[in-house]
Amino acid sequence: MYAQLPLLRDHGRPEALDEDEPRRVAEAIERLQLNHCVITSVDRDDLPDGGAWIFAEMIREIRLRRPQCSIEVLTPDFQGNPDAIRTVIGARPEIFNHNMETVRRLHRVARPGGRYDRSLAVLRTARELDDEVLIKTGIMLGLGETAEDIDEFMGDALDAGIQILTLGQYLRPSPDHLPIDRYVTPEEFAHWKEIGEARGFLHVESGPLVRSSYHAREQVVELRRRVAALAAAG
Repeated sequence: MYAQLPLLRDHGRPEALDEDEPRRVAEAIERLQLNHCVITSVDRDDLPDGGAWIFAEMIREIRLRRPQCSIEVLTPDFQGNPDAIRTVIGARPEIFNHNMETVRRLHRVARPGGRYDRSLAVLRTARELDDEVLIKTGIMLGLGETAEDIDEFMGDALDAGIQILTLGQYLRPSPDHLPIDRYVTPEEFAHWKEIGEARGFLHVESGPLVRSSYHAREQVVELRRRVAALAAAG
């Protein structure tokens, strides 16, 4: 997912919910013999559950047809609805991901339709519902954040139970989006990876080309191994 951080929130009315989509997607995954998939969607605030049911149904259909395929969901915030989060977590994806996109200080201008604390609450709720589902989020750097902003964000994310963090370079999708404040060096990205993992994240993907699904399959394999090792160590 490439972060699009509008000056004004894009609006539009999506088509009616296609309840057959989970079956078709699962059949495509089966035909392609995929070993990992990432399921995402636009915001569906027009639906009472924010689209949670179709996320869950897609997980179930994939499990039925391609059980060896690990699944990551990249969800909207469901307007903070705990029942919607429970629906998705109840289908047991390997990774539950909801992107924060930016730090607290810049959140209102960069994501006027989102709420920083609401997004944190979504991730915290997901973590509390099932210890075996890995919780993930990501932000873009280069929007004007300071080191203090990033440090605050990392603390908030760890307090919410987030285990996987992605840090990538913000790229301006169009003149209607926020301008790039700076291009972050590979050395700074490496610095934040080191800091994040030292502070307690199980894994940090950090680099100019990193996006939410960067090395997603490798994350599942490595983190399952590390979680099992930690559990065995007591």
